[in-house]
Amino acid sequence: MLYAMIRGALFRQRSKLVMIACTIALGVSLATAMLNVMFDVGDKVNQELKTYGANLNVVPKGVSLLGEIYSLDPADMSGERPEQFLSEADLGKIKMIFWAYNIVAFAPYLETGVRAGDLPVTLVGTWFAKHLVLPTGDEVDTGIRSLKSWWDVRGEFCRDDTPRQVMLGNRLAARLGLNIGDSLSLRKEDGTDQGSVTVIGIYHSGSAEDDHIVAPLALAQEIAGRPGQVQRVEVSALTTPENDLARRAAQDPGSLSRMEWDTWYCTAYISSIAYQLEEILPGARVKPVLHVAESEGAILEKTQLLMLLLTLLSLICSALAISNLVTATVMERSTEIGLLKALGATNLSIILLLLAEILLTALFGAIAGYCVGLGFAQIIGHTVFGAGVAAKGLVIPLVAVLVLIVTLIGSLPATRLLLLLQPTEVLHGK
Repeated sequence: MLYAMIRGALFRQRSKLVMIACTIALGVSLATAMLNVMFDVGDKVNQELKTYGANLNVVPKGVSLLGEIYSLDPADMSGERPEQFLSEADLGKIKMIFWAYNIVAFAPYLETGVRAGDLPVTLVGTWFAKHLVLPTGDEVDTGIRSLKSWWDVRGEFCRDDTPRQVMLGNRLAARLGLNIGDSLSLRKEDGTDQGSVTVIGIYHSGSAEDDHIVAPLALAQEIAGRPGQVQRVEVSALTTPENDLARRAAQDPGSLSRMEWDTWYCTAYISSIAYQLEEILPGARVKPVLHVAESEGAILEKTQLLMLLLTLLSLICSALAISNLVTATVMERSTEIGLLKALGATNLSIILLLLAEILLTALFGAIAGYCVGLGFAQIIGHTVFGAGVAAKGLVIPLVAVLVLIVTLIGSLPATRLLLLLQPTEVLHGK
């Protein structure tokens, strides 16, 4: 009997119910798209921000950390003590910490003073696209090609296995009057000849690096007399925005309880990644680049908040539209409802009948809206981030709960009207 009544109502009121289904579908499609993007946006935003530089500095404990962070003249810190350098052979361990897959790229640096002609210049040795085979058997390629992707480069990047190639900053190239393909003679600051190198690229970084020579790390180590050593390492990592727990841990990890420690250590906070790097790199001190890390967290939180607000607004609009449509449906069916009450139907049974019809309609609308929302999410992902958005399983139960809440809230005015209907008044046309 109940099935027959629901089927009859669906058939007779199909235009209204189709409108309700469409309303639900529109709200669910936007909610699905925004929730999927919101849950996936963390990695997408972080990947975008990684193109603007490293967020961790690794330096030897024997070197003034303040000097490294604020880029003081490396000549002022170029002592002869071995504790002022890191071992190049240890750098592959960076990809062996708990959050190894969050390490996007890293590059070591060794700076030494040279003379190009009569001009004193800083030569910076680094990795460009270094291929590493880790003890775990994994293989990675890392270096400044991925770490400093914003550089505007004319010509080519150097090859790590060809040490007699260099790149010049655009300001230095202009001062020396050199272009791609030219040779450049290098001498140590004491006048010792270091032979000639070939300029294969000219870059523009927009910073003091435009006055430097950038060369393969092996060449800088040869000139500086520091085989297998580096001065510092820049690391770019995907991180989770800092909270009170992360800030307390950054100040004093020993102040955390065991549960707090496990939570902090197993979350990709920038402070926990820095701590793990210090654990695995002997003699190293790791310091977050705070303005980069804080900017990433702020941008991510604001982006997710925007997605959440759009989701809530779409659902509020859906609830208002459903309220109007269901109220109109009850008014049109007032005679039928009055007759049911006259025959002995209780208010509760009629309300349940009405809700069953609306929820069944909402189910079809939600399924259609979810499929459309997945398409919207892909459009947003490819348009904004240049990559698809992964469908999150958590969105399905969330959307189901939201549809139920929106449908029930939207039905409240109609339910109130239904309770006020009196059979005698309705059946007499009042």
